[in-house]
Amino acid sequence: MITGLAHVCFRVADLERSIRFYVDQLGLTPAFEFRRDDGTKFGQYIHAGGRNFIELFIGEIEPPIKGQSYSHICLEVDDIEATVAAMRERGVEVTDIVVGSDRSAQAWLADPDGNRIELHAYNPQSKQTPYLK
Repeated sequence: MITGLAHVCFRVADLERSIRFYVDQLGLTPAFEFRRDDGTKFGQYIHAGGRNFIELFIGEIEPPIKGQSYSHICLEVDDIEATVAAMRERGVEVTDIVVGSDRSAQAWLADPDGNRIELHAYNPQSKQTPYLK
């Protein structure tokens, strides 16, 4: 039985640049590295809160597979106004906050490779609220 989202994986052009973005600019926590037998680092796990992670691997950025439907990842935040303000202070370009069709507050940004990230804050009016535990 599926119990939740474990991680989202990205292939990135510059691993250290992406780690700096997710850790220094978004404020997430590095978890562990992936290293080859010769010691070279080729990946990084980033803790995104709770039981959620972002997995980064160095690799050529290839065009999406025909028909691939990936759109974005969504990170839940506890205070969207404070989160957006903190990210802007760290130099992250973040959209203004809007209320989506699900009645939740959201703002958008992208990582250094152009992967779209939604910041999402639930509230009592959110359509997701009856399902939250």
